[in-house]
Amino acid sequence: MAASLPVSPLAPAAFPDLPVINGVRFSSVAAGVKYTGRDDVMLAQLDPGTVIAGVFTRSATRSAPVLDCQAKLGGASEAGAAILVNAGNSNAFTGRNGTDAVAAITQAAAQACGVPETRVFTSSTGVIGEPLPHERITTCLNTLAGSLSPDAISSAAKAIMTTDTFSKGAGATVDIGGRPVQIAGIAKGSGMIAPDMATMLVYIFTDASISQSELQSLLSRQNEVTFNSITVDSDTSTSDTLLVAATGTSGVDVTGNTDFADALHKVMLDLAHQVVRDGEGATKFVEITVSGAENDKDARVHALSIANSPLVKTAIAGEDPNWGRVVMAVGKSGAAADRDLLSIRFGDVIVAENGWVSPDYDEAKAAAHMKNQDLSISVDIGLGSGTATVWTCDLTHGYIDINADYRS
Repeated sequence: MAASLPVSPLAPAAFPDLPVINGVRFSSVAAGVKYTGRDDVMLAQLDPGTVIAGVFTRSATRSAPVLDCQAKLGGASEAGAAILVNAGNSNAFTGRNGTDAVAAITQAAAQACGVPETRVFTSSTGVIGEPLPHERITTCLNTLAGSLSPDAISSAAKAIMTTDTFSKGAGATVDIGGRPVQIAGIAKGSGMIAPDMATMLVYIFTDASISQSELQSLLSRQNEVTFNSITVDSDTSTSDTLLVAATGTSGVDVTGNTDFADALHKVMLDLAHQVVRDGEGATKFVEITVSGAENDKDARVHALSIANSPLVKTAIAGEDPNWGRVVMAVGKSGAAADRDLLSIRFGDVIVAENGWVSPDYDEAKAAAHMKNQDLSISVDIGLGSGTATVWTCDLTHGYIDINADYRS
């Protein structure tokens, strides 16, 4: 399906030139899990000593691969590791078949890559409820293991796409004590995007040296203000997985280093924004900032209520500065608000203040802002110092077209 969809108008000009991460190699292959004529399985093999941290969906119906990955985090890292991902079938809601498929894949990957089964992390994305034809993957593992390359990350990014219209990558190089530390990441995601931990499938690699516990703590913090702050359609996937692997090959210890933390945040936020920019049918990228809430938690509740409102999102699609829908979304959120203290801006245009239309409101200027591809909506609740920022996209008929035909 991904190959037949027009590229999002919000897509970047090209896949970025990512730094090569020492200690990790990539390959991909057309296994025919669902798609024909394109790669749909990717393998990343990691050197011994690589530590892996992760966050996952908290969905009550999370998939067999997610459960398997969660169980393996925090184990011994002396041996090598492998990450194996397939597109087209999520291996979710597949009962015992799902568990057996994960076992078969991890066993075959461990043998092909020469790593313990406990160090094989798998992910699956695509249709829910259909048994995964895992033999199509296992028969390709020797081919995958035999074609690994340190500079094949762009092909890996393409292989994990489903309804994505472009492959997603982001990277950074940070100087720490006069020595470079590299970060490179890839992601897939377009629909079923309302993360409850991370988002969709994301894999980030770095040559930094850091303990698993420190990396896990850093990832969890950064996740809240990046992947956990985006939404396309308010639906949380059964398969959301975010893994970060640190090979340590640079020899640079980044424990507690703010420059590394900032660089990782930059990569994660870039990938999160790309997921929103590839939202199914999206034509607008929207930043929603809420300030003046009683606390940060309430600000986030308000921001997500605005971002997830079909009425707000369709007004954005229609380039209509309909601030009444923002008022509605704040009022229904459940977080504390006072109608008579509320202020709203579309871009730099003051729309409403102190619970009423601003006397300086200019409808033409607001409408002009709504014609931009990148939009901002700011709301001040007027109750306290709580703030939050989330990112979303508009809701167009393209979203219906894609999802009405998803299984065909």
